[in-house]
Amino acid sequence: MSAARAAGLILGFAADRALGDPPRWHPVSGFGRAGRGLERRMYAQSRLRGAAFTGILVAGPTGIGLAAGRASRGRPVAEAVTVAFATWAVLGGTTLAREARAVETRLARGDLGAARTQVTRLVGRDPEFMSTADVARAAIESVAENTSDAVVAPLVWGALLGPAGLLGYRAVNTLDAMVGHRSARYERFGWASARLDDAANLAPARLTALLAALCGADTAGALRAWRRDARKHPSPNAGPVEAAFAGALGVRLGGVNAYRGVVEDRGMLGDGRAPAATDIERTVRLAARVGAAALGVTALLAAAAPPP
Repeated sequence: MSAARAAGLILGFAADRALGDPPRWHPVSGFGRAGRGLERRMYAQSRLRGAAFTGILVAGPTGIGLAAGRASRGRPVAEAVTVAFATWAVLGGTTLAREARAVETRLARGDLGAARTQVTRLVGRDPEFMSTADVARAAIESVAENTSDAVVAPLVWGALLGPAGLLGYRAVNTLDAMVGHRSARYERFGWASARLDDAANLAPARLTALLAALCGADTAGALRAWRRDARKHPSPNAGPVEAAFAGALGVRLGGVNAYRGVVEDRGMLGDGRAPAATDIERTVRLAARVGAAALGVTALLAAAAPPP
């Protein structure tokens, strides 16, 4: 029984809720800088070079996690502290909520220009012609997707593999954000990062969607939107999550977005009304319930897992 691992997940989750991300010297930011440096040396329009790039950068944090896990093996307090620190370092739920609420604050005071600028901290969409509903929708979709990526998935991998799972998963997800998006530059070089992130999030995304349905105000609507609409989204993992959140909240997500001048139609998710600024806070609160429920599930999973 790995009760120490479960305790570490709970402590790390509590630390994220209390502290959020550090304003400076965040380890994920340091990893991103290292990744950009390696990209400059390795970049080529080649899937093989991209796979090597991904492998090198994932191996480093995973190896650090394995070493930390071995060093604390057999010492429950040390193991709990190690898992707690790694959990706090990779979770992003509190900072996500702060950024989303900052968008809502600007919309509430009628400053659409400031809200457009603020929402670019959450999404990569072109903000120039976003309406109030578009900005609210972008914030809601980001909170939904990142509840899976930055809260539920790290907890799942931490429960299964301890510090190695936590740090390795965060490396995978960060690389997907860096080079995994569709563009002429990364179509081949970022292929391995994108596919690895898809695989790592396959189960956590569906757990997130299920918990959103169970924790939301309209379970039947969330399950219906998930079943009917998830396939419309180009991402195999964001689709179920965003559709379930749309149904749970009674709003309509998805639709047309512009990225660096390229327009994408992601289909409509849910059959509710268009989102409003006040729905951002509703989404943040639903995300908090989903995160707490995921912590309960993963702590039980960690406690039931065989010792490393």
